[in-house]
Amino acid sequence: MYKYMELLNELERMIAGSLKEGDKMPSIRTLSERYACSKSTVIRALSELERSHLIYASAKSGYYVLGSAEKEERPSETIDFVRSAPDPDIFPYLDFQQCLNKAIDTYRNELFIYGTPKGLPSLIKEMQRHLADYQVFAEPERIFITSGVQQALTLLAGMPFPDGRKTVLVEQPSYPLFTDYLEAHRIPAVGIRRDADGIDLGELERIFRGGGIKFFYTIPRFHNPLGCSYTRRQKEAIAELAARYGVYIVEDDYMADLEQDAKSDPLYAYDRAERTIYLKSYSKILFPGLRVGVAVLPGELAEAFGRYKKLLDIDSSMLSQAALELYLKSGMFARHREKIRDRYSRRSELLGEAVRRAKKAYPDVLTGPLPAAGGIHTHLLPRAPAALSSAVEKLRSRCIHAESAKGHYLSGFRAEAMLKLNVSGVRDEEIASGVDVVAEELAKAVHRVLPR
Repeated sequence: MYKYMELLNELERMIAGSLKEGDKMPSIRTLSERYACSKSTVIRALSELERSHLIYASAKSGYYVLGSAEKEERPSETIDFVRSAPDPDIFPYLDFQQCLNKAIDTYRNELFIYGTPKGLPSLIKEMQRHLADYQVFAEPERIFITSGVQQALTLLAGMPFPDGRKTVLVEQPSYPLFTDYLEAHRIPAVGIRRDADGIDLGELERIFRGGGIKFFYTIPRFHNPLGCSYTRRQKEAIAELAARYGVYIVEDDYMADLEQDAKSDPLYAYDRAERTIYLKSYSKILFPGLRVGVAVLPGELAEAFGRYKKLLDIDSSMLSQAALELYLKSGMFARHREKIRDRYSRRSELLGEAVRRAKKAYPDVLTGPLPAAGGIHTHLLPRAPAALSSAVEKLRSRCIHAESAKGHYLSGFRAEAMLKLNVSGVRDEEIASGVDVVAEELAKAVHRVLPR
């Protein structure tokens, strides 16, 4: 990330934290000395803040805080623990608008004709460098730009694989739109239970050994709705089993950008047999309307994937692809990633503290893990499953939106009675009070159900 962008993040933290509207910013010389950078770097960062309407310049006086929208907003009427979209408060509107405008100027007519099924060639080249930061190394021929992860999953579920296998193995619980798609299109699917500790590797081997598994769909990192991640040993074991039994793995790494541990690699990095299909989305870290994702395919699947993608939509949005390329190349994405990591890391800490306090207050009725570091969702397990639906109704009457994870399971698979908690759309100051009310209503519901 460029130096001025690092400085920009620091100044935004300063404005959101210790400064208030009307306060004077430190001088250019002071900032240059404090952050060990040139005055031109400071001026560029201050100009960006002025363009974002966070500060204003006063002739011969300096820069002053104009005000932070984040500070001025009032608490919402409803606390929403269901919404999983990124926080609108930090959508990179201005930066991405700049990239859109520049993309039109740079590529002109190329953006308004049919593109290629694989994606914009210059974006694929940039994506190859970008993915290397996540320990995903692949030749451009194996990289495809898709209209979000959902399109990639649709293609993989529908296209034939070289080994002729047809059944999809899915963690339970899992991504509801994918399980709904499998059932709507009558694609053979079976489930394997996953909890906060992972999956039963013995059961996974038994299912793999039985044959017929086309691929195993998994969310190794920051699983939704569980909130947990696989350990390195578990990822190594899954990759080894896939290689031994010739099963493909579809790794959905949609929350990779929230990872705080530099030593935590995707499952793809442990695959030595080219059995892993790596998927990554940008809608969860930028904004939902950006329907651009990336798929990295093993060599023997790449040609068929490209052919089926062309039949589905010819190409993904060329304008969005070109803007994303410039956004990545300019360093703006790296800056935004640091900003959203900081924001969600704080919410993760608050969620962990609130859940820990709730379990201490109601040790006889609430179980489940603490949120993973940096993760923005977790779940609670009431001791009496029958209490869950009535608790959700009571919470709604108290302006708290929460729901069970029932929709994350395949039909016929025994669903765990769990309450999902996602704080991507909950303000910092509302997390503790919201979790307190959730725990209170769950405890009341459990006590109504359990015999005295």
